[in-house]
Amino acid sequence: MSKCSDKFLICSERPKEDMGGGITRQILGYDETLMVVRVWFEENAIGYVHDHHHAQVAYVESGVFEFMVDGETRTLVAGDSVYIAPHAPHGATCTSAGVLLDTFSPAREDFLESK
Repeated sequence: MSKCSDKFLICSERPKEDMGGGITRQILGYDETLMVVRVWFEENAIGYVHDHHHAQVAYVESGVFEFMVDGETRTLVAGDSVYIAPHAPHGATCTSAGVLLDTFSPAREDFLESK
C-alpha cells in the first residue's frame, strides 16, 4: 500500500460504508503506518470475534460496549479505550448504541481494498 489520505478530512464529506448487522464505518486519516476509523454501532450490533496482524486501540466515543480481548471481557463506556495486541482474538457487543474510534497500526489495507 502506498496511499495516504488527504491532509484535511471533513467528516461530513467522507463516505460511510454500511457493514451490515447494524454497523457503519467511515475511514478517516491514514498512511501506510496508521489508520483511524469511526464505527457506528446500533444497539445489540456485534463485532464478531476475529484477529489480525495490526495493533489496535479502540476509543469509546459514545455508547456502551462489552469488549472481549484474548479471553477477558470488560464493559467500556464513553471515554474508555482498549488496546488490542496483534493477533489477539477480540470482539465487541454494543449494549447501548454508540460510536468507536478505532486506530490501527499499520493501516488496514483490507479496508482500503473494499473501496
